[in-house]
Amino acid sequence: MTSSQPIRLIVLFGGQSAEHDVSCTTAAHVLAAADPDRYDIHPVGITKEGRFVSAADATARLPADRGPEAQIEPLRPEGPGTELIATVAATPPDQQTVVLPLLHGPLGEDGTVQGLCELANVPYVGAGVLGSAVAMDKAMAKTVLDAAGLPQARWLWFTESEVAADQAGVVKTIAAELGLPCFVKPANMGSSVGVGKAKTGDDVARALATAFVYDEIVVVEEAVTAREIELSVLGNHQLEVSVPGEIVPGAEFYDYNDKYHDGTAELIIPARLPDGVTEQLQQLAIEAYRALRVEGMARADFLYEEGGRGPLINELNTIPGFTPISMYPKLWEASGLSYSGLIDRLIDLAIERHRRRVVKRTTDRA
Repeated sequence: MTSSQPIRLIVLFGGQSAEHDVSCTTAAHVLAAADPDRYDIHPVGITKEGRFVSAADATARLPADRGPEAQIEPLRPEGPGTELIATVAATPPDQQTVVLPLLHGPLGEDGTVQGLCELANVPYVGAGVLGSAVAMDKAMAKTVLDAAGLPQARWLWFTESEVAADQAGVVKTIAAELGLPCFVKPANMGSSVGVGKAKTGDDVARALATAFVYDEIVVVEEAVTAREIELSVLGNHQLEVSVPGEIVPGAEFYDYNDKYHDGTAELIIPARLPDGVTEQLQQLAIEAYRALRVEGMARADFLYEEGGRGPLINELNTIPGFTPISMYPKLWEASGLSYSGLIDRLIDLAIERHRRRVVKRTTDRA
């Protein structure tokens, strides 16, 4: 690769999960912000049916005003069929390719697309196969975080077959061990899709049925009276953590409509926290990031129980919302890193990790 050649950036968006539309919105903003002098951009969409398409004219459809406050319509995965590996293989030998997956939820954020990139032997932004899979599955992530000794709210997980065999017993166990109200969530879903707050036993049964629409495993968490604090983490081995931000939900909890439609949630950046709590949160975010084997980026979500247990790690999101008004880039902006600068950093981290891992795969140890 010559130093004068732009990086061939494959922006992967859409997907088959319930978060398809969120991904399309994210992709539009990333395409608007990516430096055309540094990147030779190739948008590749995945339809809701799982068909890969070359969205070559996506950038041309963006509005002339591409500032952070611009109203940019979501991209649509439309165009001729393609394959990711074929798109990668079309890269000239003297040009570097990087895949930027902007796929939220299952079949995108869970290690599946990351494994495809590994097979294609191409650098990609974000966590690897293991980190993506473990962080995506809330039951596995909480199990690993427990093993690492990190503080969490009380939780349980159940399979669909367990609940089908004895729903009344499961509801009784939840009420006895976690108390009511509680939160019921699909294990493998993001953006609060399928999440319900259950205040009675009947609510629990209904919430379980809703969550099982999206996954075969559900996680049930105690309801905690706490502040919702988020931090952005960036890096492979050398990690940086942003200032913390606080979400004040406009609804009873920070649900899908509050995030993407109603817009009534208040984001406070930086969060106003007692002395020493910011540093404590930043350290816990690093420990969780390392425990889950994440690289590239993640948003660390906490519950801060004032006057009680203090910070409780809730989850790490390895492909967080990435529009200019999403929490992950806004936290970095407040920490001194611009939206376009963040995109550059993530791509540099992808290339660094790939070069490091290729050496490990190809070194003769005999």
